[in-house]
Amino acid sequence: MSNTSRRNSAEPNCVYKNHNEPIEVRVQDLLSRMTLKEKAGQMTQIERTVATHSAIKDLSIGSILSGGGSGPFDKALPCDWADMIDSYQNSALQSRLGVPIIYATDAVHGHNNVFGATIFPHNIGLGATRLVF
Repeated sequence: MSNTSRRNSAEPNCVYKNHNEPIEVRVQDLLSRMTLKEKAGQMTQIERTVATHSAIKDLSIGSILSGGGSGPFDKALPCDWADMIDSYQNSALQSRLGVPIIYATDAVHGHNNVFGATIFPHNIGLGATRLVF
């Protein structure tokens, strides 16, 4: 049996997709199936503006970031964000091993990229983390 056929994620002994197996066993199984390129891709975070279906699927990208001011479009509502992220997630799930992405956003002061969201002044946010007796 060749390396390629042993690593095929569709094989019946696909332990990493079995939710009944212990996490450590699932992780070990997944890592044993990954190529070096896929491992590098999983450790890579790209900005939303360069995220394409083919980049996510073919390069096994592990994470996408919406940096400050980066959103689906001007005045995007929460449902627009959900649709955009679902689209990225679907691309990741179509990769050879079907590993989902982690989506990150720059939201230090509240999610100011979402139209109509509540924004918290930085000093109030810092103060809210302290208890005064």
